[in-house]
Amino acid sequence: MNRLIGMTFAVLAGLAARDAPSFELPSPLRGTWTLVAADKILPGGAVARDYGEQPKGRLVVDAEGHYSLQIFKSERLRFAADNKADGSADEFKSAVMGSSTHYGTVTMDRKDNQLVFSIEGSSFPNWEGTVQRRQYTLHGDELSYRVPPRADGSIPVSVWRRVE
Repeated sequence: MNRLIGMTFAVLAGLAARDAPSFELPSPLRGTWTLVAADKILPGGAVARDYGEQPKGRLVVDAEGHYSLQIFKSERLRFAADNKADGSADEFKSAVMGSSTHYGTVTMDRKDNQLVFSIEGSSFPNWEGTVQRRQYTLHGDELSYRVPPRADGSIPVSVWRRVE
């Protein structure tokens, strides 16, 4: 009888452990980040501003890894009209080329030292539904990552500082 009680207890304990929520440490990416730099490394190694002298941006990552990211060039042209549908070709170009926004989920591949962005929506429609990997460094409250090289050989680099 004692053996039957022991086996029953073991089975019940195993079932309880299976159904118990797993404990995970919060992601080091969780929180709100502000953009510090949006530069690019040129093929010769020089660093240049990619989104102007004082780019603006925000990255927000929640506990489940959902993120929203916006980068804006401060020097974008303002529209002459108060209705964006009435913008000029130069105003539209400045608005599109002076911004990068996307949202989805992000995870950390610590083995390969990469951020993995699963992009659900983007201001650049070609990115929607894609998975993109970025080499990153995370030191305290500073996150930096490199985008794969562009066709011209330049490598965009974004630097973020945690604000909460």
